Amino acid sequence: MVSSSCVERFGLSPLIRTTLLSLYVALVLPLPLLAPQELRWWMASGLLFGLILVLGLLSEQVETDAAGIQVGYPTWIRWLLRRGWFMPWQDIRALVPVGTSQGGTVYYLKATDLRHQLLPQRIERFDHFLAVLSERSSVSTAGIGRLTPPWTYQVLLGLALLMVLAELAGAFAVSQHWINLPEGYPG
Repeated sequence: MVSSSCVERFGLSPLIRTTLLSLYVALVLPLPLLAPQELRWWMASGLLFGLILVLGLLSEQVETDAAGIQVGYPTWIRWLLRRGWFMPWQDIRALVPVGTSQGGTVYYLKATDLRHQLLPQRIERFDHFLAVLSERSSVSTAGIGRLTPPWTYQVLLGLALLMVLAELAGAFAVSQHWINLPEGYPG
């Protein structure tokens, strides 16, 4: 049984957050070192700004309380990103399944005013969130699962970590002169 007065917050799944942050680091880590000397500061600054933006995008939250469901970002990044949405429990009329091009299924919450909002499927404690949604609205959440199975993010995380290790090993090999770079190459 879910407490009707309790405010609950659901953030992005830690596995998904870690995977996407690792992938960002793996893809951008070598860029400042590969850039010409006069552009390295600009590149490093841009990558730091990019990291803050990625952290902001990954901080989206779902909040449930007695009034309804709200999706949005924390105040520190809300000014830059979309504002989010709110839907009262009594307005939720249906869950509309939509197939994706990758063969998955996403669901939209359909409101009495015919507004549709994407059901968050990549959040932590997803099963508990579905229980709250089912209990407080008139829709059945039976058969709804995560958008992608966890193993896909586990494989991607493993590949991102391998990329970072390979980049660090390459940088170490260059610093030890085990690998010689071509004449005039920034390094």
